[in-house]
Amino acid sequence: MDTSKQIIGFIVILLITYAAAGFGSIGMGDNIMNWYPSLNAPFFKPPNWIFGPVWSILYTLMGIAAFRVWRKGWQDQGVKVALFLYGIQLILNAFWSIIFFKFHTLGIALFEIILLELTIILTYINFKKIDKAAAYMLIPYILWVAFATILNGAFWWLN
Repeated sequence: MDTSKQIIGFIVILLITYAAAGFGSIGMGDNIMNWYPSLNAPFFKPPNWIFGPVWSILYTLMGIAAFRVWRKGWQDQGVKVALFLYGIQLILNAFWSIIFFKFHTLGIALFEIILLELTIILTYINFKKIDKAAAYMLIPYILWVAFATILNGAFWWLN
């Protein structure tokens, strides 16, 4: 694959990944400033300022990982499956924020984030078959979403 095609592919994959982040932020708006602080929070809730930097790093790692898999060749069935799962987890990721913050449905958000975590793990497994480094780039994401799942569960329980 020539360099220009790889550069374009990298940019497209990053744009798709960041677009999912942008779509997910639709539900946040005033809810972050008004509704979210009104909830009973668990003692282990991190400060709000940490979420932006963490998610920026995670989305960048996700995009790089997806690019590494994509450049192995779209004709490969394993690459297609891995990137399909990547797309599904991006969709689940984006909708979790909307379900939690816009619709205030903590129980449904908890169910959805569990599906997200399982899909990320499946993505990791499939990425690892193609490019181990790409899979390893998803480990911080897996861990952060596991923490977010516990946090979501605690918010649901307390509210």
